[in-house]
Amino acid sequence: MIRAIGVTVIAAASLGCAVVAANAQDADAASSVVTDQHDDAPTSSIASSVQAPVETNVPVGYELVWSDEFDQAGLPDPSKWAYDTFRNEQGWFNNEKQYYAANRERNARVAGGNLIIEAHEEELNPEEFSDWGEQDYTSARLMTKGLGDWTYGFFEIRAKLPCGVGTWPAIWMLPSDPDAVWPAGGEIDIMEHVGFEPGVIHHSIHTTAFNFSRGTQMTTKHELADACETMHKYQLLWTADFMVFGVDDRPKFLFNKESDKRSRWPFDEPQHLLLNIAVGGSWGGQRGIEEEAFPARMEVDYVRVYQPVMPSADRIETGVQE
Repeated sequence: MIRAIGVTVIAAASLGCAVVAANAQDADAASSVVTDQHDDAPTSSIASSVQAPVETNVPVGYELVWSDEFDQAGLPDPSKWAYDTFRNEQGWFNNEKQYYAANRERNARVAGGNLIIEAHEEELNPEEFSDWGEQDYTSARLMTKGLGDWTYGFFEIRAKLPCGVGTWPAIWMLPSDPDAVWPAGGEIDIMEHVGFEPGVIHHSIHTTAFNFSRGTQMTTKHELADACETMHKYQLLWTADFMVFGVDDRPKFLFNKESDKRSRWPFDEPQHLLLNIAVGGSWGGQRGIEEEAFPARMEVDYVRVYQPVMPSADRIETGVQE
């Protein structure tokens, strides 16, 4: 725990709360802290919001630059989404067990106003799927690379998650530069969830200095009990100086730019969005893969991206003892 911190309070209308950016005086406190003043407050009626249009609390001075409301049934819009399939034949990273299909409605489709990404336990016909690597599960990994690439912005994705043991859904971002090597280019995990911990939401960043392979990733987790029954808004406010991760307009994690070294902050280059359900793997499969988890479905109501058209919000200096 950080014992004494100097703070900058940022007027962040995007997340509906006061966001507290911590500049640690303790050398051991490498991560930044968000104070959410509303954790104990009753939430608004989420059930009713499922039926009515959902509004985004857009940051002051930001405008919509890209979105998908998923109002056209069938395959995802090819002008907005591509399929990431490049590791199918040799197998995916992290010892994951899925095959990511392309242009296959069974695994990715728009229906009822939502994008549905669905993982199945099944064996494929190698004559029909020439890049099949004999995986026992199919899924989809959609990305906006080359179709939507952004440096900074406010990102909001409203989604309902699968909770079966062995599932690993994610909403995240990677560098759009084809020469960027992980983790040097930076990874932004807006939301991750593993089925053996239902309702526990993770937000993380990975860089050369901060990544899971070294055990130094910057991350946080919190409980969202109905994440698998109800749509929630997963949010990222990314600026040149900090990132704020939030859920339903409540800030949950703040990562400050505390160095110009790319090993610690490579986040000044374009990145793209990814939506996927992985199966098993070094994290998602820690407690096995249960047969009853399938089919596993992530439903996405919309994806919205905003970027600033005005200077960033005012900052007020203050001091906090913790």
